[in-house]
Amino acid sequence: MSTHPFCRPPLRGALAAWQKILQAHNFPTETVWIFAENLCVEAVPATPGGLRLNFQTAFTPPADDALEIAYEHFAETNARLVLYRLGDCSRGSVCILLCDPWFENRDRRDGFERRDDWGISFFAGGAGEIEEVTQLPHWLRRVKHHRAFRDLDFAMSLATVDELKIHGRTLQPYERFAENLLSRLRRMLGSRA
Repeated sequence: MSTHPFCRPPLRGALAAWQKILQAHNFPTETVWIFAENLCVEAVPATPGGLRLNFQTAFTPPADDALEIAYEHFAETNARLVLYRLGDCSRGSVCILLCDPWFENRDRRDGFERRDDWGISFFAGGAGEIEEVTQLPHWLRRVKHHRAFRDLDFAMSLATVDELKIHGRTLQPYERFAENLLSRLRRMLGSRA
């Protein structure tokens, strides 16, 4: 007996519905999927406290199976999934997969198209370009802390995708700490050999 209040389609079905929505809005149906590490939030010098959203895939490229892994993991939850479009780039629509109960009350007034039987929402966003960052100094100057909470904070990280691939599950905080510590020790001891 399913504990889900909805029936999720396979990733292929969700992507087919997403492409129809993008096409209906006259947005590119070719997609570039990004993850938390690919977001590049930058300060806008001309506007005090202003932020601009860009992305990069040059420094932390997602693996070919990252979207499928993220979708399958999110699909096992009872939280709403969101296929979210950030804007256009030369390669198509820049999209990110989100998941959290935070989106349950978001609807058409907020720009979300809902499929309640699937527990999925689609956010096509507005027209506009999103810059792809390809220069390392540009990427290193990104804003990492002290910014307002936003929808994109519910994206899966590539580190979580790696945990799912390696361990078959997400790690607990103490396990991440131990793995990080062991990795540092290996690097330190390896450099002295």
